[in-house]
Amino acid sequence: MSASTFTGGVNSVVSTYVNPVYAFKPSSDQTAYPPTHHPVIVVGGGPTGLYCALDLAKQGIPSVVLDEDNTVSYGSRALCFSKRSLEILDRVGCGQAMVDKGVTWQLGKVFFHERQVYEFNLLPEDGHQRPAFINIQQYYPEEFLVNRIQDFPEIDLRWQTKVTQVKKVGELVEVSVTTPAGDYRMTCDYVLVADGANSPIRESLGRPSSGQIFNDTFLIADILMKADFPTERWFWFDPPFHPGQSVLLHKQPDGCWRIDFQLGPNADRQAWRDPEKVRPLVKAMLGDDIEFEFEWLSVYSFRCRRMDSFIHEDQILFVGDSAHQVSPFGARGANGALQSAENLIWKLTRVLKQQAPAALLRTYDQERSQGADENILNSTRATDFITPKNRMTRFFRDTVLELAEQYTFARPLVNSGRLSLPCIYEASPLSIPDTTTDHFPKALRPGSSCKDAPIKALNAAHSAEPWLLQQLGDRFVLLVDGRALPSEALAQLEQVADLDIVVIAEQVSSNYTTLKDSVGLVTERYDLQPGTAYLIRPDQHVAARWRQVRADKVLAAMQRALGKELI
Repeated sequence: MSASTFTGGVNSVVSTYVNPVYAFKPSSDQTAYPPTHHPVIVVGGGPTGLYCALDLAKQGIPSVVLDEDNTVSYGSRALCFSKRSLEILDRVGCGQAMVDKGVTWQLGKVFFHERQVYEFNLLPEDGHQRPAFINIQQYYPEEFLVNRIQDFPEIDLRWQTKVTQVKKVGELVEVSVTTPAGDYRMTCDYVLVADGANSPIRESLGRPSSGQIFNDTFLIADILMKADFPTERWFWFDPPFHPGQSVLLHKQPDGCWRIDFQLGPNADRQAWRDPEKVRPLVKAMLGDDIEFEFEWLSVYSFRCRRMDSFIHEDQILFVGDSAHQVSPFGARGANGALQSAENLIWKLTRVLKQQAPAALLRTYDQERSQGADENILNSTRATDFITPKNRMTRFFRDTVLELAEQYTFARPLVNSGRLSLPCIYEASPLSIPDTTTDHFPKALRPGSSCKDAPIKALNAAHSAEPWLLQQLGDRFVLLVDGRALPSEALAQLEQVADLDIVVIAEQVSSNYTTLKDSVGLVTERYDLQPGTAYLIRPDQHVAARWRQVRADKVLAAMQRALGKELI
């Protein structure tokens, strides 16, 4: 699979998981002349690349996915998947498999020395389909995505196919590959580069990433044990069993636990790859009474950096770790990558279908640069707090931890990794900001991702899924409070092309999807009043909202959201 932020790992035989082996199959492209042309080629078969192919296929766009390996990843790697990521994966049919297999959690605890000083709840309110976070080893979501791809003939997934060159040739992009059956070339309209943090394609095109490289060394130890620890995120600063360093503990499926040990900048990376050197460290943490065995070890360092632009020569698009990388603290790597992928695909789909100008793709770079900057900022701050560089920064950190035990004002200053949240595209050129007379609350402002809530579908012909987000995504939706909404207003809205109308009402409203607000949470979370409407993008982000909806305003907002004002 694609390259990872984690480097220098030792892959043991994982006793709880057997990696599938996918067969190489020769392609007819091997002997085609001139080279076969495809709309989209995706380079990299990790979670990001596989998701991109599925999202494209769901919207009718065929693609070829190229991966140089023949299996999914080894070891836990990307472990924590956020509520927003699960909602994104729901749209390609993989969210439920993730939740069924994963370990659900929402409570985190922070310890200083041996004392608990702080705890936090990531989802204190009810009324959401998906949990705040699940823990699941990266090989599972990759396998779920590969299995789901079998349902889509639009996706040609080619294993053991290594990309050797990507270059612009006239108005097309040419991709050269090497395989067990020989070398060949293809052309495409767009290449999506999802080949990982060490992206060979990015390097070959001379497109560097800039940012900060951290010298500290960390160890991942995936262990099998039977322990009665609760399903929570535990983080220790300077614990007695690993003095002067930090430790993170997560529960995983299959009786597996992940422990991240800080080793310091001068650690002997080669020595710490030896399980027998790691064993006393784990025993000091767990005590002599708990038996365990190693499943996977990895020694790693990390970088917080990104490309200056995620677009190269208009048609080569970087996504995921190839475009932006962060430290593991805060679970922002895979979660940020999935947010980037969903942002890109709805735009690329509409460009390929000639429903939007190519200029729309520039907003992928704009919006996800903001998302990458947020993730890098939070990740860098967390790393600086976890790994103080001098006596003064350590004194500040330790003082904050001491105060947090008794004083609430200090707790927000504790930073063991601000966990991933969906990006709000505040300054997006695709959104219409609220006017001063609309009196909307700040939540769910334009640029925000939508909130879930339980609903009841009243139309027998429409989906009976009992959650709001299941009714959104993949298309533009106008969510309307149907109370006191004149029928002529709805009739005018019908004239807006490529727009689905979803009405919140107590009774069926004509031929529109009609949803009943089962427990009042849609009304509360969206601050609905009679006639209120939200225009929602295909990636479930708010494009505009009004207290009294009008067809001309919706049409103008649609044109803006499709980038037609950018020409």
